[in-house]
This record gives sequence, structure tokens and C-alpha cells, in this order.
Amino acid sequence: MAKHEVDKDLIRTLAALMDETGLSEIEIENDDDRLRLVRATAAAAPVAVAPIAPIAMAAAAAPAPAGDADLSKHPGALLSPIVGTAYHAASPDAAPFVAIGDRVSAGQTVLVIEAMKTFNEIPSPSSGVVSQILFDNATPVEYGDVLMIIE
Repeated sequence: MAKHEVDKDLIRTLAALMDETGLSEIEIENDDDRLRLVRATAAAAPVAVAPIAPIAMAAAAAPAPAGDADLSKHPGALLSPIVGTAYHAASPDAAPFVAIGDRVSAGQTVLVIEAMKTFNEIPSPSSGVVSQILFDNATPVEYGDVLMIIE
């Protein structure tokens, strides 16, 4: 079993990304190599759990708009129930589950969140019309993030 050298620049870049986006955890996997950074609840620096060979970085998620704090109290807010990567569609070549202006029923799948290699279907909490979609496709989401507004 060969040891990989830890890419300190990659760790610094990921730590900066965590600061910019407010993420508490980030994980990257490439073949058999895996790197996971977890921000401790205290002001400790992220810890590298496993070394990984250098890989191409995916586009970073944009920081949430400042108005999202108010949107979490909106009666039609769909909040992320888990930490993971949110997707508009079941696969890259599939049509999105919903678009702005679509009417949805309570329990209808409106997005999926991938967590630990499992795709979790996220249902609409109520019937209504999708008025806002507040996440970009294939971006990390945290527990409690406002993902959609259904009115």
C-alpha cells in the first residue's frame, strides 16, 4: 500500500472555501483517495482525515444571499433536511424535477440531495407553486439551508 503525500495547498484552498461559504464540512473523493475536512465547533483549523492525490477542483458554491435568513421563516420555505450536494434533476441528462412557476403537490419530489453516495429524494412539504429556487445545481448545502420557496 503506497502512501500519498498530503497536498497542503489543496487543504488551504478547501479551508478558504469553507470560510467563504460557511460550510462546516467538505469531502472530496477521487478513485481510492479521499480527503475530508471538518471544522470543529471551537475556532480550530480544519483537520485532514485522509490524504488525497491532487485532483481538479469543482466550481465553488456561491455564498447564500443575505436575505436567506428572512426566507427561512417564510411559511413556504423548503429547508435542507441534511448536509450534502443538491441537484435539480435525478441525473445530468434528466429534466429538472421542478422549475419556477411549476405547481407541486405535497410529497412530490422537488430535488435530490446526495449524501454519503446516497441520493435522497426531497419532497415538497406542501402543495403550491414554486416561486423561488435558491440553490445552484450540484452545489453543497448545509442542514437548514433554504432551498426553495413554495407558495
